[in-house]
Amino acid sequence: MKEFTYTITDPEGIHARPAGELVKVAKEFSCKITLSKDGKSGDCKKIFGLMGLGVKKDMEVVVAFDGEDEDAAYDKVTAFIKENL
Repeated sequence: MKEFTYTITDPEGIHARPAGELVKVAKEFSCKITLSKDGKSGDCKKIFGLMGLGVKKDMEVVVAFDGEDEDAAYDKVTAFIKENL
C-alpha cells in the first residue's frame, strides 16, 4: 500500500471537471484508489465519491493505493493531482 498526501491548490477545490478527469485516470488501474479528507474517504473511480467529500482549496487530502499495479497508479495519479488540483 502506498499513500500520497497533498494540499489542494486549485481555487475551486475538487470540482466536477477535474474530478471527472481524475476518475478517468484512476479507472486505468485495477488497484483500489481512495482519496481521504478529515476521516472520510471516497473511491477515486467514482465521481460522486470524490464530489461528496467537499474538498476545497488549501485542504489536505491523502490518496491511498492498494493492489497489484499500485506503483504505476501512484506515479500517474499523483502526477495528475499535482498538475490539476
